[in-house]
Amino acid sequence: MPPAFGFLFDVDGVLVRGSQPLPAAQQAFRRLVDSSGRPRVPVVFLTNAGNCLRSAKAQELSQALGLQVSPEQVILSHSPLRLFTQFHQKCMLVAGQGPVEENAQNLGFKHVVTIEALRKAYPLLDMVDQSRRPKEMPPPTTGFPTIEGVILFGEPVRWETSLQLIIDVLLSNGNPGAELHGVPYPHLPVLACNMDLLWMAEAKMPRFGHGTFLLCLETIYKKVTGRELRYEALIGKPSTVTYRYAEYLIKQQAEKQGWKSPIRRLYAVGDNPMSDVYGANLYNNYLKSAHQNQVQAGVKRSLCAASPQTKDHLELRKDCNNSVESCESILVCTGVYRHNADGPSSMKECTTETVFHGHRDFCFDPSLVEASYIVQDVNDAVQLAFKKENWS
Repeated sequence: MPPAFGFLFDVDGVLVRGSQPLPAAQQAFRRLVDSSGRPRVPVVFLTNAGNCLRSAKAQELSQALGLQVSPEQVILSHSPLRLFTQFHQKCMLVAGQGPVEENAQNLGFKHVVTIEALRKAYPLLDMVDQSRRPKEMPPPTTGFPTIEGVILFGEPVRWETSLQLIIDVLLSNGNPGAELHGVPYPHLPVLACNMDLLWMAEAKMPRFGHGTFLLCLETIYKKVTGRELRYEALIGKPSTVTYRYAEYLIKQQAEKQGWKSPIRRLYAVGDNPMSDVYGANLYNNYLKSAHQNQVQAGVKRSLCAASPQTKDHLELRKDCNNSVESCESILVCTGVYRHNADGPSSMKECTTETVFHGHRDFCFDPSLVEASYIVQDVNDAVQLAFKKENWS
């Protein structure tokens, strides 16, 4: 019988640790394909990584799991930006690492400026590293375009350079070579991908994620201006737009395989309570909500009202034909979360008011970081879902 369910798999801490695949992941995916390698259920890889191309991540997963993963199965933190067509013709500053310019162009952005290009155009702006300061006064910059918005793809390599130049762009209304005569507010649109404060690689302890960089940027902007940094959109987990996009891709996979029965349930498998579990539970609330204004129970109302992504969300939801009824969260213990741990990766520290690892614009709600199920690893997660679905 065709499946009535699909999987959303996080990558780091669930399927791999750094560049090393976890043995449980290879075991799990032997259950998810038939003897000829064809998928038995629809699968989307839902990661907050964003420092690579979608095709490169698909190839990396193919090698790690020993099966063919297509780019259409991969959602990076920035993938839903292709929905934000109102910004595609604007000149956007892009920050992060990896092929940020190519990523932006692949998403539909026609005019992009990198942090490095901005630094070269205005060498007097980057003053923290004394070895990079110009030895002589550079000539005036001419012909550089006015920046109309900022895309934060992920944590950069040189945080001090990116923090300084992004603040410069916001304070100057996109003309960082000009003298300041006041602070424009509201500032230029800022679109941020990946809010993870921490993530798990090969190290024994979690590492700083892009959420930590965003925290630095927000704090500096408020200290300098006295006002809140505002986001036009926050995407990547736990944002609902990312899960809606995942549902859309799950539906496309089912149609491609010729499965006529609608997909009714999603199982979201992750290792991070504040992105994987929070996001899945938030989306589950959305699916069960009768009215759109109740969707974002865990997000500040001001962010929902101000974001232009709402219309895009509704259009995407319409394309999904309202077939999915639930999204259940399954937390594994092979990454950020460790069962009964005493350190900062334990559930206890993610669910107290005093230590809230979520982004500033997401309200604290203990119920949203409580997983539907906690299992040891991804293979156990797949077996659990199969048992619930009476699937062998």
